[in-house]
Amino acid sequence: MTRRKTTHINESFTCENCGFEVPPIKGGGCRNHCPSCLVSKHLDNVPGDRESACKSLMDPVDIEYKSHKGYMILHKCRACGMVKYNKAALDTLESPDCLDEILKIMKNKSIT
Repeated sequence: MTRRKTTHINESFTCENCGFEVPPIKGGGCRNHCPSCLVSKHLDNVPGDRESACKSLMDPVDIEYKSHKGYMILHKCRACGMVKYNKAALDTLESPDCLDEILKIMKNKSIT
């Protein structure tokens, strides 16, 4: 089985969960979740392909630190249950991810 190549799509969007106007990231990155509420959308099978039939929102359910990528947000799809990791955008100048939301997820994980 061959893996299809990732497509980088870096465009603004309106968060369907909280209504935040999300700007694109400058400097070559791609944003795939809202920096305010951290919710994502199940759009891709392979990053950037926009071919997922689901199209449901994905909730941030966990935060993990990976030495080679930094903080990663684990999103879980509300409809189909698919889980995917997405890099937290903490060091971008254009609407960095909300540290309070990240800490809240980490705190909830430590309680359970």
